[in-house]
Amino acid sequence: MDKIVVEGGKRLTGTVAISGAKNAALPILVSALLTDGVCTFTNVPDLQDIRSILLLLESLGARVVADGHTIKIDAATLAASEAPYDLVRKMRASILVLCPLVARLGHARVSLPGGCAIGARPINLHLKGLERLGATIDIRHGYVEARAHRLKGADIYFDTVTVTGTENIMMAAALADGVTVLRNAAREPEVVALAEVLMGMGADIQGAGTSVVTINGVEELRPTTFEIIPDRIEAGTFMAAAALTGGDVTLTHCQPDHLSAVSDKLQQAGVVIRSQGTSLRVTADKAIASVDVRTQTYPGFPTDMQAQFMVLMSCAEGQSIIKETIFENRFIHVSELRRLGADITISGDTAVVRGVKALFGAPVMASDLRASASLVLAGLVAEGLTEINRVYHIDRGYEQIEEKMRQIGAAIWREKAS
Repeated sequence: MDKIVVEGGKRLTGTVAISGAKNAALPILVSALLTDGVCTFTNVPDLQDIRSILLLLESLGARVVADGHTIKIDAATLAASEAPYDLVRKMRASILVLCPLVARLGHARVSLPGGCAIGARPINLHLKGLERLGATIDIRHGYVEARAHRLKGADIYFDTVTVTGTENIMMAAALADGVTVLRNAAREPEVVALAEVLMGMGADIQGAGTSVVTINGVEELRPTTFEIIPDRIEAGTFMAAAALTGGDVTLTHCQPDHLSAVSDKLQQAGVVIRSQGTSLRVTADKAIASVDVRTQTYPGFPTDMQAQFMVLMSCAEGQSIIKETIFENRFIHVSELRRLGADITISGDTAVVRGVKALFGAPVMASDLRASASLVLAGLVAEGLTEINRVYHIDRGYEQIEEKMRQIGAAIWREKAS
C-alpha cells in the first residue's frame, strides 16, 4: 500500500491544468447504457472510480475502449442486468446503473453500494422515485431488484436534495412513457452536464440547473459525443493550496462560474482571485483572515470543500465556525488535523477552528477522499514531513495529484508504506 509524503514550507507558484470532473463523468459514462450504439466521452479523468465504473459497465456486456482521456462505450448488446457486490461495494456511484438498466431492459439487480465513510447516504430517494415511475422494488440479501415493463412519467418530490438521486431518476424518466417532473431536484453543474448528454441523445429535458426539472420521455435514445466538464472540487482544492502557501497559482481548463461560493469565501479571507475565460489566478500575499462557512447544496459552499477549507482556517488569524449540513460524519478528518497541531473543537455538526501559528508534520491516516486532500494541504504548510497513509482514497478522485503539486513547487512524493 502506498503513502504520500509532503515536506512543508514551499510556496506554490505557476500553472496547473484542472482535470475532468469525476462526479460528472460517472453518471455520464453510465448514461451510455440507455443507447444502442457507441457513445464517445472526452476529457475523462484517469481515476480509480472511473476504472471501477468501466469494469461494471463491461460486466453488464458493454464494450469499452479507452484511449487516454477518451472513452468509447458501446452498449448495443447488454448481456446482464445485475451489478454484483464485488464491483459495487467500493463505490456508491455504482447505484447509478439501477435506473438505466430498468429503463432499457425492464429489470435490474444491483448490490447495495459502498463508498466513503462520510455518512449514511441512503438510496431510499432513488428507490422511491423509481417506484413512482411504476417499478416494483424488492430488497433482499443485500441487493435491490427492480422491475418494470415500461416506466411511466410521474410527479416526484425529493424530500431532501439528492444529486445521484436526481441523476438516476432523470435517466429513467428519459425513456419513460409520458412526462416526469422532478421537484426539489439537485442543481449541481454535474446534473446539468448529464442533462446535456441526455439531450444530445435525443431526450426532452427542461429546467436542469433549477429545482424543477421536466422530462418528456421518448421511445429511444441515440449515441452521442460529449466533453466532460472541469472538476470544480479539484480546482477548489488547488485554490486552497495556493492560499495556504501564500502562493500565486493559475488554474487552467476550469469553469470559474462553478466556483463562485469557494471564490467568495477565499476572497473574504483576503485571497485575490482573478478570472479570465477558463482560467483562474489565485494570489495570497497577506495573512489569511478567519471566515465562517456553512456547507450547502449547490450553489452554496460545497461539502466536498469543507475539509480543505478547514485546513486553511487552521492557519488563519482568529476563530472561524464551520457548519456541516450535508453529511453527518464529515468531520472524521479533524482528529488527524489535530495530530498536526490544528486547534479544532467539534460539537455536533459544528466545528470551531482557532488559527494556530504553525502546523507540524506527523504520520496521519486518510479516512475518505476529501479528507485525503485536506491532509495533503496541511502537509504543504506543516513544519517537517507529513506522511499520509491510505492514499487509495485520494486516487479515487484526484488525477496525478503529486505530479500536479510538484509542477507548482510542492515537495511531495509517493512511497510504499511499510
